[in-house]
Amino acid sequence: MLLDTPICDFGWQAPEFTLKDPSGRAYTMSEHLGEKGLLIAFICNHCPYVKAIGERLASDARELMGEGINVLAVMSNDYRDYPADSPANMVAFAEMYGFPFPYLVDEDQSVGKAYGAVCTPDFFGFNALGGLQYRGRLDDAAMGDASGRTRELVDAMRMIAETGEGPRAQTPSMGCSIKWT
Repeated sequence: MLLDTPICDFGWQAPEFTLKDPSGRAYTMSEHLGEKGLLIAFICNHCPYVKAIGERLASDARELMGEGINVLAVMSNDYRDYPADSPANMVAFAEMYGFPFPYLVDEDQSVGKAYGAVCTPDFFGFNALGGLQYRGRLDDAAMGDASGRTRELVDAMRMIAETGEGPRAQTPSMGCSIKWT
């Protein structure tokens, strides 16, 4: 089912969490909330929308991380019903697209629910204080030709890193519904 993300609730505070990657290494949200902010991307392996942006997401995240903006990805789908999203497949998916960020398993789906994530991909851009400043899409290319794309997420995260605030005009992300248990 195709869904759009809700509009940004500016200033909403990021709920704390600790999640593990498929190898068992734990990551805590507050430890990644750096001076220049944090991007949390809710993604999964099987969604055609995530597959379409996989390389662009990896490239944009690498660039943002190089500028001191931290990035975490969370997989909240029920992988028992959707085995393509299993932790083993998360490892292969991350390697295939060259993800430079931790890709975390939301085993009990509590983080996806706490954040109000609705689709994959669903992007949350936070300032250094943990206030939400971006809830938009990666870019304007969607599943099409990305050669002349406007990198809305990169631009927004740079703005957040510089000013602590995100752009007031944001276009919702679009993707497959999160597969809840």
